[in-house]
Amino acid sequence: MSERRMTVGGHQIELSNVDKILFPGDGITKGDLIDYYHRIAETMLPYMKDRPITMQRFPDGIDEEGFYQKEAPDYFPAWIRRESIEVEEEASSQPQVVCDNAATLVYLANQACITPHVWLSRVDKIRHPDRLIFDLDPPGDDFELVRSAAKSLRSLLDELNLTSLVMTTGSRGLHILVPIDRSSDFDTVRSFAKKVAAVLEEREPDRLTVETSKKKRRGRLFLDYLRNSYAQHTVAPYAVRARPGAPVAAPLDWDELADKDLRSKTYDMGNIFRRLGQKTDPWEGAVEQSRSLEEPARLLDELQQ
Repeated sequence: MSERRMTVGGHQIELSNVDKILFPGDGITKGDLIDYYHRIAETMLPYMKDRPITMQRFPDGIDEEGFYQKEAPDYFPAWIRRESIEVEEEASSQPQVVCDNAATLVYLANQACITPHVWLSRVDKIRHPDRLIFDLDPPGDDFELVRSAAKSLRSLLDELNLTSLVMTTGSRGLHILVPIDRSSDFDTVRSFAKKVAAVLEEREPDRLTVETSKKKRRGRLFLDYLRNSYAQHTVAPYAVRARPGAPVAAPLDWDELADKDLRSKTYDMGNIFRRLGQKTDPWEGAVEQSRSLEEPARLLDELQQ
């Protein structure tokens, strides 16, 4: 049956084409995607609450070109939360979805939004992020380089008395997230992140770089700090990626990096619930350990002297 209805949180959702194959190599349907997001909602929603999202949609499945959509379409139901977000390059604003409940997550999956991406700031203080992020992708397929870079980055952040969290992206690498209070604006946060990356480059110049030109990296891993900017977004924890196998962005404990079999795509729609049945969400409560960057910035300056 291609059509069905779901009632989620008091909202009735008309589902369409639930038998449509979105992951051809795996036989995963839109109905499977909807069921996944309905089931993962309780774990996932705390990381999305009060944040504008960007929808990565694949109406014809992952073998066809998808698209990113920031503005909420007019046809979305009235019960879906929208917030007016400034678009700097256009000197205007647009309504964007804020996903605070399971019904919205299910509705987005029905729109073939395979991957919701979230902002690093919340709507009530949109220009002051509460997350700082580093994106670590290997220059090739060398996940060991990603693993070691993540450990080095964590060590430096420890020196700065900052909590750091690690997550597989479900793509090629790892994300390192730092919970921060909202006392600094994006420019300040990005400048701090760039300095952190520069210190790491100085310590390991043969393996790590802040060089933005791919041609000049010469096989070194780029310490990507550039997402720490207004209107940038990052994959939401527990979001499905539009890749064969339906891998999932999975928060980790730091000691899990010792597992030599770990890869960015280790966790997927098929095994993530078994993982969560065996252990609690590794980030539960950790994102609340935020602090100001004022003292870490002073310590960082001392390291650069």
